[in-house]
Amino acid sequence: MEAWGSHVALDCAGGNDNIKDRQQVYDFVKELVPAIDMKAFGEPIIEHFAAHAEDKAGFSLVQLIETSCITAHFVNSNGDFYLDIFSCKHVDANVAIEVVKKYFAPKSIKQHYLVRQA
Repeated sequence: MEAWGSHVALDCAGGNDNIKDRQQVYDFVKELVPAIDMKAFGEPIIEHFAAHAEDKAGFSLVQLIETSCITAHFVNSNGDFYLDIFSCKHVDANVAIEVVKKYFAPKSIKQHYLVRQA
C-alpha cells in the first residue's frame, strides 16, 4: 500500500529558555519551514496556553504548510517540548533536529516517524 504522507514527532527534554520567548519560537518556525523544504501558508499562530496549570503552561505553535502542518507545545516549567511535522511530502527529520538544536538546545530528543496511510 502506498503511503499518503509522513509524520515526524520529536519529544524534546530540557530545552533552554528560548522556549519561553515568543520571538524565538517565531524565528524557529520561520527557519524550520524552508530548512525542511516546505512552504508556509500564512503566518504562524503562537499563543501562551495553560496558564492555570504551571506544570503545563507554555507556548503552543501552529504553522500551516502547503502540504499539511507543523505544531508544537513548549513547557515552561521544565523546558520540555513536543514538535510534530505532518506532510504528504517527505520530511527530513535530521534537518528538523538541527534547527531544533540551534534554537532550543534540548538535553535529549526522542524521534518518532510514522508513515500515514488509510
